[in-house]
Amino acid sequence: MNIGYFSNKRKGDILSSLSNDVNEVQNTVASSFHIIFREPLLVIGFLSMLFYLSPRLTIVSLVALPVSGLVISQITRNLRKGAVVTQELMGSITSRFEEAISGSRIIKAFGAEKYVSAQFDKDNTMHKKVSRAIGNRQEMASPVSEFLGITVAVVVLFYGGWLNYRGQLEMGWSTFVVYIGFYWRVLEPTKAIASAYATIQKGLVSAGRIFSILDAENPIRDGGNAEPVADFNEKIEFDDVTFAYEGEPVLKNINLTIPKGKMVAVVGPSGAGKSTMADLIPRFWDVTKGAVKIDGRDVRDCRLADLTALLGVVTQESILFNDTVYNNITFGMEGVTQEQVEEAARVANADEFIRQLPEGYQTNIGDRGGKLSGGQRQRIAIARAVLKNPPILILDEATSALDTESERLVQDALTNLMSSRTSLVIAHRLSTIQHADEIVVLQQGEIVERGTHRELLANNGLYSHLCTLQSFA
Repeated sequence: MNIGYFSNKRKGDILSSLSNDVNEVQNTVASSFHIIFREPLLVIGFLSMLFYLSPRLTIVSLVALPVSGLVISQITRNLRKGAVVTQELMGSITSRFEEAISGSRIIKAFGAEKYVSAQFDKDNTMHKKVSRAIGNRQEMASPVSEFLGITVAVVVLFYGGWLNYRGQLEMGWSTFVVYIGFYWRVLEPTKAIASAYATIQKGLVSAGRIFSILDAENPIRDGGNAEPVADFNEKIEFDDVTFAYEGEPVLKNINLTIPKGKMVAVVGPSGAGKSTMADLIPRFWDVTKGAVKIDGRDVRDCRLADLTALLGVVTQESILFNDTVYNNITFGMEGVTQEQVEEAARVANADEFIRQLPEGYQTNIGDRGGKLSGGQRQRIAIARAVLKNPPILILDEATSALDTESERLVQDALTNLMSSRTSLVIAHRLSTIQHADEIVVLQQGEIVERGTHRELLANNGLYSHLCTLQSFA
């Protein structure tokens, strides 16, 4: 799925579908599959024998079946609605749990344990109440079915006995006992079918949530005319690009050319659309109007795998995984040697601190790289981009969250990384992009200034104002 899908969906709902909903469907299939195919055949078989033995008694007993079915359907009719509520609450519970683990540092810093626990308990208590109500209804289906069946059996027994006593029954006492035995055998599969029906109601809700994921359309995919892209030769071009998430455009009529081998920086206030502009190149989003082109070809006409192969991305938040340093640097790449990894780390100014780790390149860095400092995480992310060796680099505020010393080391690594490559750099710290070939200033989704560092300072516009503020700071 595209980035927009994950932006609009709660992680807890997705995780709940992958765990709870899948288990619910599995349990439904495991407990009901054989019942659906076996029990109806047993019912048909025994009913056939009952009709053979006494059509009159069997018709009387069948009159009660619709009543039984109506009662059971009344009991189970709200199961599906209740199951929807419980699964949504489970998604909320999973989301709160995931957020509590991820945000444990902030929760403790603000002393918010009671608040987080209260929010969790609220959802958990509601889930318990709804689950208990659903469980009661589901478990009622089988005993109610059995009670109704026994009630009908008692009626049949007395009615048949009365007919036999009067000599109006087409069978003897011994055959009548056999008839009652067959009728009793009908009750067991009927009870199993009623119980399975109640279980299936819950399983259908979980199946619906799973299929809502499996059947979701991904708008960002290879088109029918997608062509392979082997390399990057000339330029990246934003051709009258407009983009809107929902409603108001985030970017408006952007026209920009990034020649091969040049560094273009994008600056501007928060919310100006800088990161969105960078996200359009790898097709994290598709433009609303206009086109983003590589070597004159619309990126929508390029194969996604080939487009991704041309790009290296380093973001403000270093996305690392609970694995070794080595596997984080080689992430997604095959046929990489230890020497290549170490060379990439040296270019990223990361080799020295990696060797000081307990197990060097084989050290596990924890969830999201939590065992490392911010500067160390960022340099590993840069080493990953160096190892990939892409012709196009996108640097999204790669140093804005670092201290001065870490920023210097990371900036040196970025300088090494950008050498002889085409770069689009998004920066808040303007000191890091003074030597860019062109600086583009965005404001409210529009390009309001462009030029070199010296030219923009001389204009005394927004860029000059931002530089003054940072110098004063």
